[in-house]
Amino acid sequence: MPANVTHKSQGIGAAMNRVDGRLKVTGKANYAGDSQFASPPLIGWVVGADVASGTLTHLDTSGAESQEGVHAVITHLNSVEQAPFGSPEDMGRFGQSRAMLNDTTIRYAGFPIAMVVADTLEQARYAAQLIEFTITPAPISLLSEHQEAQVVPEDDDGGYDPDAGIGNIDAALADHQRFDMTYTTPNQVSAAMEPHTCIASYDGEQLEVQASVQILASAVDCLASTFKLPADKIRIKSPYVGGGFGSKLGLHNDAILACIGALQLQRPVKVAMTRRQVFHNAPHRGKSIQHMALSVTDEGQLAGVRHHSAMPMAKDYAFAEGTGVAARINYQAAAIDSQHRVKVVDSPMIDSVRAPGDAIGSLAFESAVDELARTLDIDPVTFRRNNIAPVHPITGADFSTNNLDRCLQEGAAQFGWDERTYRTRGTRKNGFGVALGMRMNMIVPSEASLTLHPNGELVVHTDMTDIGTGTYTILTQIVAEHLKVDANRITIDLGDSNSPTSSGSGGSFGASSAGTAVLNACEALSEKLCELAGLARGNSLVQLAGDNVIFGEGQTQQQHAVPHLLNSDSPLTVTGSVAPDEGNDEYVQYSSAAHFAEVEVDTITGEVRILRQHGAFSAGRILNRKTAGSQLKGGMIWGASYALLEDLQQDPRDGSFVNCDFAEYHIAVNRDIGDITLQLIEEPDYKACKLGSKGIGELGITGSGAAIANAVFDAVGVRVRDFPITPDKIVKQLSETR
Repeated sequence: MPANVTHKSQGIGAAMNRVDGRLKVTGKANYAGDSQFASPPLIGWVVGADVASGTLTHLDTSGAESQEGVHAVITHLNSVEQAPFGSPEDMGRFGQSRAMLNDTTIRYAGFPIAMVVADTLEQARYAAQLIEFTITPAPISLLSEHQEAQVVPEDDDGGYDPDAGIGNIDAALADHQRFDMTYTTPNQVSAAMEPHTCIASYDGEQLEVQASVQILASAVDCLASTFKLPADKIRIKSPYVGGGFGSKLGLHNDAILACIGALQLQRPVKVAMTRRQVFHNAPHRGKSIQHMALSVTDEGQLAGVRHHSAMPMAKDYAFAEGTGVAARINYQAAAIDSQHRVKVVDSPMIDSVRAPGDAIGSLAFESAVDELARTLDIDPVTFRRNNIAPVHPITGADFSTNNLDRCLQEGAAQFGWDERTYRTRGTRKNGFGVALGMRMNMIVPSEASLTLHPNGELVVHTDMTDIGTGTYTILTQIVAEHLKVDANRITIDLGDSNSPTSSGSGGSFGASSAGTAVLNACEALSEKLCELAGLARGNSLVQLAGDNVIFGEGQTQQQHAVPHLLNSDSPLTVTGSVAPDEGNDEYVQYSSAAHFAEVEVDTITGEVRILRQHGAFSAGRILNRKTAGSQLKGGMIWGASYALLEDLQQDPRDGSFVNCDFAEYHIAVNRDIGDITLQLIEEPDYKACKLGSKGIGELGITGSGAAIANAVFDAVGVRVRDFPITPDKIVKQLSETR
């Protein structure tokens, strides 16, 4: 194979192995907890409040301060100067001050009231046990009933209006067969494999931070806001995140406390949350109470859809999860009424968790839709296909592409929906379920630089992050395909705030946003090389072969040595950027999915076993079939975990979470998951972005849990509306019908 031809296994769409995989499996990938400063870091240990609301009235740190190895015990009495929590308002929640140890107000159970900084973890932890404190408690505000949520948020996450609708909902519900139901989902937590960890260093001038964070630009803003520092005096690195799922979109307590220690002591300080601390000191997903009323015509068409959602909102932290979005998108109806209300509560940070809104909204709404279909004795696949919206159900705007019906039809065929066979094995019965999912797609402004070195090596710089989704690999593939260069000659440098600003990772917008910026940089490099060679600008066929540049093909092909072309020993650097297209207002962008599941339910114990899951997905052009498949399967597993297991329980007496470890906060493990298959229905969407790709990371979880819930009902006739579907709830309903 000629040297100037890229292996097909390295181009866009190929199932290319991760370029960072070897570093990860050999332990050479540097995560936030790996010291990269000149001296080893001191260790900070956090002391948290034991109630959710109140005022710190007594604090004695003398016992801790006298211990061997202790350098400081930092409290509100001696902490560095900080701006008030949540200021300034116009910086958004990721750029606002995250002030810690700044006053005596207790915001939630586990809220930091002191930090011990010592030479070792053992010394810091022991000294922390000697701190004496008293908190005068105040009444605790938590959400328990739907009607308690009366606050109208400014907007729902993702830019959605809290209220949206069309038609006369009261008439639509009154004039047709009506179904009313309430579904609830519990508090949930991301629980990423890598706990929240940060190492900070300050030399009196520059604050350098090794953090586990998904979006670096807003993280710099956050530290600048919190500590009243110029942004150019702050540098954040996060080359490997190790999983965030929304809980690391912004900086949180570990980073702020590490920076406080570094600023005060002018030595590197490391703060690593224990697993139990993560449950209180990192964001979680709040519980939802979803009231729904649906009506249907005699012909099986949805007439009215009412979805009123209630959720908690953390004090002084304006995040509202758009739980009812699914009711606005998936199906057409003459009248739709979607409403979201919140109650401000004394809770740890409530923020994005994978597929915010859609994950738990689809869990409830797609279960409710299934109730209609089965009550009407209409096949659940047929009912959904007959009601899929051809345009946006509320605004009437066209979709850029919409393969929801194709996902449902082709997914059903591959799953074998029409050939499903029911059986009873002893006390176990099997059942089948289906659900739909749509996830918003967007482009976030991004920039990247591309440098060509005289030896033909290429380096991409952007502050984009890789949260385990494959960013290093996908950006490599984009450069490799455009310039027909082997992947091993490309270096992707991510996770440094000194690099060009990107979208960061989250919201399923990272790959398309950062990837399009890199593609534009590749085109800029091609144009510049053409200009240097004296050729017409915009010659699209520019290839790199070793330290040579090849222009054109066939008889007109020209070859130039890179050093000669550059006429210098210095590298050539170009930039590329992307921003949302103004034409995007003319249509709406969504990725789509159809989920199928088969389960087996024990009619005596209530135990549910997932036999198999299948997903059919449409997300534009697929950039890497292997990383896409990994993301989708991971989401499907998480959806199963939501349906059957996850429940972060809160003690109403003190507002604390009681099951703050993996022994008691149950997540799906290998034994809980059956066979998983998927199919990718690929249709490049160039209205979405130049790459033709759409977001995929959150699509796998959107609807997957509902398919399992619907399969449980199909198996034993039990409809659990209070998630998760645990054995006791199944047994209770079965006993009531015997």
